[in-house]
Amino acid sequence: MNRRLALGAMLSALTVLPAMAQPADWRPDRPIRLVVPFGPGGPSDIVARILVPKISATLGQPVVVDNRAGAGGVTGVDVIARAAPDGYVFGMGSAGALAISPGLDRGTPYNPLTDLAPITLGVLVPEPLVVPVAAGFQTIQELIAAAKARPGALNFGSTGSGSMPHLAAEQLRAAAGIDIVHISYRSGGALSTAILTNEVQLGFADLPVLLGHIRGGTMRALAVGTAERLSWIPDVPTMREVGLPAVDASNWHGFVAPARTPEPILVALHRAVAGALNDPEVRRQLDGQGAMPGGNSREEFGAFMRSELEKWGAVIRANNIKAE
Repeated sequence: MNRRLALGAMLSALTVLPAMAQPADWRPDRPIRLVVPFGPGGPSDIVARILVPKISATLGQPVVVDNRAGAGGVTGVDVIARAAPDGYVFGMGSAGALAISPGLDRGTPYNPLTDLAPITLGVLVPEPLVVPVAAGFQTIQELIAAAKARPGALNFGSTGSGSMPHLAAEQLRAAAGIDIVHISYRSGGALSTAILTNEVQLGFADLPVLLGHIRGGTMRALAVGTAERLSWIPDVPTMREVGLPAVDASNWHGFVAPARTPEPILVALHRAVAGALNDPEVRRQLDGQGAMPGGNSREEFGAFMRSELEKWGAVIRANNIKAE
C-alpha cells in the first residue's frame, strides 16, 4: 500500500440531541475521551498518544486517552459502541476487534458495521513472514519446497488462535499448498523468542516486533503481504512478487465513533484525526514505530472494514478456526 494513501473522563450522561439540532460546524465544549482498547505502552496506545496533541489542537478541547484493555481489543470497542453518540467518546479499534473477532465462534457484543461509525484508518502495520536464520531458508521458494518435501515437519508460530499472525499463516498454507503445524504463543515477544530459537521455523508478526531482529541478522524476512515493498526492509519482496498474491495480511488500527453520531460531529472528528495523520512530524514519529499512516475518507475506511470482515471471515470458516 502506498504510504501516502489510506492507508479519564466518564461517559457523558447528557441527552443526545437529534442530528438536525446539531450546528453545521460542531465545536466541542468539554474534554473528549479517546478509548484505546489495549493497555498503556502498547502499539495502539503509542499511536494514540502521538496523535492526541494534534487532535486536541484542532478540536479546541483536551482529548484524554482512556485505556480499556480486554478480550483482544473487543472490550474497548464495545465501550465505544455503547457510548452516547454525541462526539465526546470515540476511539480506536484493531483489525482483531473490528474484522477478525466478529467472525470467530465467540463473536462480539457489537456489529462493527451497524454499531459503529467509521472515521478513518489510523495506521497499517505490515506483517512480514520471517524465519530463523538457523533454519537456513534464503527465499520463500526454499521454505515452500522444504514444507512440501516434509509435510507436517515445519512449525509456524502465532500470537493465538484467530490472531492476525495465525490467519496470515493460514493464507500462506492455502496459497502455497503446504502442510505446516500451528503453535500458539501468548505474546509477540514469546513468538519472537520461539522464532529466534528455531522452535518454530516460520511466522508472521507486526513489523515493529520483528524489525530489530531482521536488521540485526537473527531473523530473515522472506516476503511482505503489502501491495508494495516497505521502506524499512526494501530488499524484501512482496507476496505478489513471489507469486502468492492471495497472502494479503497486515495489521491495522482505525478510528470509530458510536453509530448514529450526527454528521457534523463525524465531519469534525474526521478533520481532526486525518489532519493529525497528515502532519509531517506525526508521520515521522509513526514511521519510527514501523507504522504506515492512514487518513483516508470515512467512506473509504467503511469499505475497507467491510472488505476485511469478509476476507478474514472466509479464512476463519475455511479453516474452522476457534477462539482461544
